[in-house]
Amino acid sequence: MEHDKSFAGALTRLDSRSREIFRRIVDSYLIHGEPIGSRHLSKLLPMSLSAASVRNIMQDLEELGLIFSPHTSAGRLPTDIGLRFFVDALLEFGDLSGEDRGKIDAKVKAASHSQTLEGVLAEASSLLSGLSRGAGVVVTTKENIRLKHIEFLRLDPDRALAVLVAEDGTVENRILTIPRGLPASALVEAGNYLNARLSGRTLPELRADVESTRATLEQELDLLTARLVEAGLASWAEPRQVTQQLIVRGQANLLEDLTALQDLERIRSLFGDLESKKDVIDLLNRAETAEGVRIFIGAENKLFSLSGSSMIAAPFRNEKQNIVGVLGIIGPTRLNYARIVPIVEYTAKAVSKLVSGE
Repeated sequence: MEHDKSFAGALTRLDSRSREIFRRIVDSYLIHGEPIGSRHLSKLLPMSLSAASVRNIMQDLEELGLIFSPHTSAGRLPTDIGLRFFVDALLEFGDLSGEDRGKIDAKVKAASHSQTLEGVLAEASSLLSGLSRGAGVVVTTKENIRLKHIEFLRLDPDRALAVLVAEDGTVENRILTIPRGLPASALVEAGNYLNARLSGRTLPELRADVESTRATLEQELDLLTARLVEAGLASWAEPRQVTQQLIVRGQANLLEDLTALQDLERIRSLFGDLESKKDVIDLLNRAETAEGVRIFIGAENKLFSLSGSSMIAAPFRNEKQNIVGVLGIIGPTRLNYARIVPIVEYTAKAVSKLVSGE
């Protein structure tokens, strides 16, 4: 979220006492989900401060928009702006434990031996969910699915159906215009030519291969069959045909640890957000612009403005370092950021290695 320069300057001028009190308020919220008052805070601080002094500092923090008082409670909670400041300026991200690294590596590797890419991504989503208190999410494009078979079937004298079967079992069909009088053998030949070059490639990889060997294409096939091959590949290249799939696992986690009725309403709202796949996909796509992990907090974005949720996401890449998808965790703003950010980052790297064939 963008803040004006005066706001940013005010934050940097917070003295050590103010930062410590603010940190304690956020820590208490992340652990317990409850507001904390000045009297309790004064007992927790490493320096000696009266409850009255703590109250004065809390008032300053509230005027800055970092904390607020829910209802008539004497305690304070961090605002979404406060959480952003905490994550960006104060939070120290820990190293992932060897146990967590081993868990992630083992799960991703085991999934790769027995499942399609879609299955691996679903496993990664479940894994992220299991390692957090949130729901695991993955988005990838159908273009990144590896291919298994291509076939051309005549529909009528000037139309044919191009059928593409992916390794995950999904089938895509396209209707092509073909020259009248095209022999049935040309349809078979075009399919054979492409199937011989598939070998588990993605559609962009197959297109690149055919384009780079255009001379061979025209030598090996007659002109009409060569045109059919190119027409089939072109039909799948149309932007409107590129669809994105969203995989969500572990929504039930979000129903745990609810402390109040408003929490239940918030989670119901989040479930509604997750049902609106387009908005979730759009938000995940925004994480593609980040080099590493991107954190979206609460009302900073339209999607979570009602549910007050957060998402931590990172892109994964293929062997050419092109981004082919994004994975992450959605949950309450009380997510354990220090632990989850490195988990998401490491999982994205593990999936990248798998997608790259390393």
